[in-house]
Amino acid sequence: TSCVIPSGVHLNLRASHKNDMSLVEVEEANPAMASAPIAPYNSSPLGNSSSPNASRESLKMEPLADVAMLPGEERVIDKDIIYICPFNAAVKGKVFITNYRLYFKNTDSETPVTLDVPLGVISRVEKMGGASSRGENSYGLEITCKDMRNLRFALKQEGHSRRDIFEIIFKYAFPLSHGMQLFAFLSQEKYEENGWNVYEAMEEYRRQVLPNSEWRVTFINKNYELCDTYPTILVVPYKATDEDLRRVAAFRSRCRIPVLSWFHKENHAVIMRCSQPLVGMSGKRNKDDERYLDLIREANGTTKLTIYDARPNVNAVANKATGGGYEGDDAYQNAELVFLDIHNIHVMRESLKKLKDIVYPNVEESHWLSSLESTHWLEHIKLVLSGAIQVADKVSSGSSVVVHCSDGWDRTAQLTSLAMLMLDSYYRTLRGFQVLLEKEWISFGHKFASRIGHGDKNHADQDRSPIFLQFIDCVWQMTKQFPTAFEFNERLLVVILDHLYSCRFGTFLYNCESARESNNVRGKTVSLWSFVNSDTSLYINPFFTPESSRVLYPVASMRHLELWVTYYIRWNPRILHQQQSPVEQRYKELLAVRDQYLKKLEELQLSDSTHLTNSSTPNAATPNQHITHLQTPF
Repeated sequence: TSCVIPSGVHLNLRASHKNDMSLVEVEEANPAMASAPIAPYNSSPLGNSSSPNASRESLKMEPLADVAMLPGEERVIDKDIIYICPFNAAVKGKVFITNYRLYFKNTDSETPVTLDVPLGVISRVEKMGGASSRGENSYGLEITCKDMRNLRFALKQEGHSRRDIFEIIFKYAFPLSHGMQLFAFLSQEKYEENGWNVYEAMEEYRRQVLPNSEWRVTFINKNYELCDTYPTILVVPYKATDEDLRRVAAFRSRCRIPVLSWFHKENHAVIMRCSQPLVGMSGKRNKDDERYLDLIREANGTTKLTIYDARPNVNAVANKATGGGYEGDDAYQNAELVFLDIHNIHVMRESLKKLKDIVYPNVEESHWLSSLESTHWLEHIKLVLSGAIQVADKVSSGSSVVVHCSDGWDRTAQLTSLAMLMLDSYYRTLRGFQVLLEKEWISFGHKFASRIGHGDKNHADQDRSPIFLQFIDCVWQMTKQFPTAFEFNERLLVVILDHLYSCRFGTFLYNCESARESNNVRGKTVSLWSFVNSDTSLYINPFFTPESSRVLYPVASMRHLELWVTYYIRWNPRILHQQQSPVEQRYKELLAVRDQYLKKLEELQLSDSTHLTNSSTPNAATPNQHITHLQTPF
């Protein structure tokens, strides 16, 4: 979103990395900064015509000068429109719709006002006003987005002027609801690195020194026959047979048996993940499940296995009515059960709605703290972080743990991945973080399609929930508390969230690995990591200091948690302008100067050594004697 603000700076959504249009930048209003014009796409417009070629002849589209379209992206329609900017007055301009994005550019002002919105970000499209509506700009469209903003456009009231653009946006924003493909399957982007190769399960388990005498790899799920939402490669106790696994699966919700997520190389404690046991109202028991949890406990000699149930106690009890439940003391005598009080997907969805209400379009300064508290968003962040800290601390002290919620794909993924981030410095590197997401979220079946609603018009679907956003927020909180511990920066987190919605890449599509395989996502789409790893310099934290054995314990108290303003309130140009900090930029400049000096130092040393080789002077000074004092640490 781009709007004029008093300082003459405008907010412009522009390509900040090759063709990425998802990051916000504040720039000086300078026509010279516009990207080079490109020829208009001679693409098929949408319409009821069965012959795209016939329509193509009659449609006259202007060159889209401000944005380089992606390979595979096609223009659909242009239309004169008024953008009702929430931070300023109404702005006249033209909207361009492609099969990937909505792009708006003003025509009535020298100061650029632009919008660049991937259609996947759109959650809802509604008609605003009617043919008889009174008042200026009362007739048009209202677009609700998944990334904390809403867009309003006004059109002329005569002749059903909004019908065509409404139908086009509705069709292309929700392609799956119209029998069409998501843009990721149409994209023709090419990158040097294949991001689908970032995560290989066996490679990651070998890094964790697995398999070993206590844990074995099983391929019982190679055709997704044991559990259709689990990956094909699983790590289980060495003493558990495949037949044991089948019997345990019958007693776990969705057949999601306890499997290993992470192995502590020193004390051999493990993090296991699974779903709830099917105890039910009658308090059913399963000897195979009880014995299986004992095998987990015995693997490293843990006295008592700790089971972390992410749910509030009352919810776990209520789940018995639908056949679920929890591990009771009488059946699991060598285990300790701890409830972490993290609420369900519906509570999180409502909390984010309340947060959006107080941050967009305007921030209410006078009651800000009480308004923020009433959303309970940071309270939920605190509970998730606190639960992960308990898991990490228990494993660090040498005790194995089992983590589950109801089905083991929402709160469970939050807890295991955050605990692993605290325990294992590898996951705090740029490549390691990609592996963590691929492993704990994508391969283990977090329901991205259901939680985000990719290409689906049903905005009121009760399965929608910001579980992954909440996890990324927790990661951001950790990066704030440990600014030197992470190799990646905030920009990476924002790019991941932007492309969680954009449908430009295949990484977050579908609910599980089996669905991705049957739709050939690896073969037909590009991975987000291909894009990220094509220019890693954009995502590197200049303050990063590698520390291999350090366990991070963030402070999960309300006093130490912050609202992630540069994400949740980034569309407000005044707030964003206030957030710009020169510290990181200055540090990068100093690092660049240091690199220049080090390069010069190497050249001088090489030059002097060559000179010494050719010189017969016995007392010539060595290069180190001359210039070692230049190596000043920053």
